[in-house]
Amino acid sequence: MFPPTDDPHPEYHDPNAPDTLYATKPPWDIDRPQPAFTALAAAGALRGRVLDLGCGTGEHALLAAGLGLDATGIDQSAQALELARHKAAERGLQARFVRHNALDLAALGETFDTVLDCGLFHLFDGADRVALVDGLATIIAPGGRYFLLGFSDRQPGTWGPHRLSRTDIESAFTDGWRLDSLEPATLDILPSPTPVAAWLAALTRQ
Repeated sequence: MFPPTDDPHPEYHDPNAPDTLYATKPPWDIDRPQPAFTALAAAGALRGRVLDLGCGTGEHALLAAGLGLDATGIDQSAQALELARHKAAERGLQARFVRHNALDLAALGETFDTVLDCGLFHLFDGADRVALVDGLATIIAPGGRYFLLGFSDRQPGTWGPHRLSRTDIESAFTDGWRLDSLEPATLDILPSPTPVAAWLAALTRQ
């Protein structure tokens, strides 16, 4: 979620890149769902087949599985996916975890009703951002929803990933999308007790 900005996620471009993101516990791996997504679940916004995009160790896929939903998580880190499977087994939850490149979503050959994105969209710009959005259009069923939680330009400093502006989000989702809401939110990270500023966007595929 917050790797160095000069090469945010080399494994999305090189599937053979060393799998080192989880060699030590990264700051985004907080061992629970983000509060913004917990609130969505409580409001009944998670429905149907759910995909946790860039799932890491699986907390949001497991949140959906805990609601009895068909839950899948994808990530490029084999270490993270193994941890996610271990959590699922420990908690007695059924969720599927697949190693897959988020920049080639069409290759999944599946459709989903709800897609959750915690800290992935803000890693990409330019052609990679276009590829991600184009891929989302192939996997989200008409009427399905995409929930994006990402770093906000309201967050001070320069550390971490790209800080998203409202315009970054609004301009990325035009034809075939309806922006239902775009609200200030927060992201919890470790070890800081203070959440970082984020945007929470809710979009519907038309």
